[in-house]
Amino acid sequence: MEEYGLSRNQLFTLTRKTLEKRVNNYYQTTNDGNGAIEILIALQVREELCEADFSMMLMELVQHIFLRTRSTAAMRRYYLYFAEYFEKKEWRLLSIKLFPAKTYIAEKLRTLYTQFIKEPLAGLVGS
Repeated sequence: MEEYGLSRNQLFTLTRKTLEKRVNNYYQTTNDGNGAIEILIALQVREELCEADFSMMLMELVQHIFLRTRSTAAMRRYYLYFAEYFEKKEWRLLSIKLFPAKTYIAEKLRTLYTQFIKEPLAGLVGS
């Protein structure tokens, strides 16, 4: 965490407001979405370990990074941890953006299933 401008001690002791400012400043100065995502993952761990509220932290920043920047391996690795940050429609767009080949294959498989299995079997049932 030192390379992101926060020590481990700071990450688990600073208040939410201070951390929001620091993470925002870090992203604004470096434009490093991967680093910001990793910091936010660590803060989600802190949310689970302590009583302080760190839920939905920096929602606008997360949405900006995932929806408006180029997809990276870190985004594909950690996107599931940010599911509650997005509405259903945004989540679908994000999935398509992060996994275009997987989405394409799933759509083709659905089409093939409909054409060669579902419709022919439905015709047999009616006869």
